[in-house]
Amino acid sequence: MREKMKAWQLAEWGKENLQVAERDVPRPGPNDVLVHVRAVSLNYRDKPALEGSVLLNETPLPYTPCSDMAGEVVEVGSDVQRWTTGDRVSANFYTRWVDGSATADLFGLSLDLPGTLAEYVLVPETAIVRAPDALSMEEIATLPVAAVTAWSALVTEGRLRAGQSVLLHGTGGVSLFGIQFARMFGARAIITSRSAEKLERAKLLGANDVIETSEYPNWAGRVMEITKGRGVDHIFETIGGENYKKSLDAAAIGARITTVGFLESSEFTLPIVPMIIRRIVIQGLSVGHRRSFEDMIAAIEINGLKPVIDRVYDWKDVPAAFDHLDRGAFGKIVVSVNP
Repeated sequence: MREKMKAWQLAEWGKENLQVAERDVPRPGPNDVLVHVRAVSLNYRDKPALEGSVLLNETPLPYTPCSDMAGEVVEVGSDVQRWTTGDRVSANFYTRWVDGSATADLFGLSLDLPGTLAEYVLVPETAIVRAPDALSMEEIATLPVAAVTAWSALVTEGRLRAGQSVLLHGTGGVSLFGIQFARMFGARAIITSRSAEKLERAKLLGANDVIETSEYPNWAGRVMEITKGRGVDHIFETIGGENYKKSLDAAAIGARITTVGFLESSEFTLPIVPMIIRRIVIQGLSVGHRRSFEDMIAAIEINGLKPVIDRVYDWKDVPAAFDHLDRGAFGKIVVSVNP
């Protein structure tokens, strides 16, 4: 086993301070697993994280970004029962959340897992899941945050069923997984975007209806036309601000609006009366527990789902990958860990 490894890190907050450093390869404790990382995917949460704005104040520097990864187990602790060397795995975002309802001690758990933009990562044996055999390392790396978020919102919490409808905003990883899961369950997928080209690609992926928001600024009205006045059952609210009011306007009676992001604004104001009369459920959601991840993997394998990757970047091009994230992507941005 090697003694040294390479990792991207920030010695000071700010994307311009990203640099490659050499570190000692960590050694497993009794219940730990050492994973040789093969691929890492980026998430929108990684953008403010680079500036230190979403991390706990006591988070020490240097800081290694990212939480999504895929790799192989190369060493296990003396008491590890679930894994052996050579297993292909990915890591759950919340390292101690195995199942059940969220509790107060779960907040900030992503910090339990060292940043994954490194050659090796040490994780608790309970925090990793078996990777789907049919997916590449790059595809597996897209799953922990975006896919589990979409699955948790629609299936674990939303109890999605055939004949329902799903509204998704934009064409990032969460939205595209949302399309794929909606189609998997026989639900109608409606997606909004400012890009006509991306909407055409979304239709090829399985979106039933697309709405170009530059053509339909009042896109909620267009949703009601498409659904013949009924509205939609599940809404992924990823934008916030004024967009949230439109999401409410597009909601069916008993609809669930799941808040998973705030690309436009972290603040919103809603009228209370329509929420009461139409019995709207508004839920905040951050990824999910390990059982959701494992259930999702089983469904992915049964249905042959393939994650959508916009581009795979080489290890040396990590800054360019984050620049791509700033511009926006169709699906996921992945880094191949090949120093």
